[in-house]
Amino acid sequence: MEYKKRVILITDGDESARKAVELVAKEIGGRCISSSGGNPSRLTGNELVKLIKKAPCDPVLVMFDDCGYTEEGPGEEAMRVVATDPDLEVIGAIAVASKTHDSEWTKVNVSIDRNGNLTEYGVDKYGLPDIELGRINGDTVYNLDELDIPFIVGIGDIGKMAGKDEVEKGAPVTRKAVELILERSEK
Repeated sequence: MEYKKRVILITDGDESARKAVELVAKEIGGRCISSSGGNPSRLTGNELVKLIKKAPCDPVLVMFDDCGYTEEGPGEEAMRVVATDPDLEVIGAIAVASKTHDSEWTKVNVSIDRNGNLTEYGVDKYGLPDIELGRINGDTVYNLDELDIPFIVGIGDIGKMAGKDEVEKGAPVTRKAVELILERSEK
């Protein structure tokens, strides 16, 4: 049986997110598809699948961003293609909270607040616990519930969260989310 690259989907792709995800990928010995960043996402799902398969190591962290597009936008279309590719193993997703006019929501297994605490509640863009149990509001989360993703972690705005997740501080919330997905995926 051929080894499948392990992939973590991340529903944010702006400049702050890209820098944080690149840092975390490097620190854990994984790979970030830097060109998956963008607000909105510019690469198609098929282009991303090719890049993931060429990555020299894993886990491969891939960003998707709709820039507030309602329902299934370009980021979510690309995410669907990556998540359903039979040659890849999606081990989890990081659902990033946002505050847009037409935000959607998705279920999460757990959230991490901006102080690094696990919570059964969702969190908002600033990484503060929300009032909803097990769900998060965001703009690139429309189809997460429809995909076969074994573990979804909700967090606030990557690389930000009132300065608590800045790259200069090591993007600790993003790192914890990735580490939690890796821990849960071990067989």
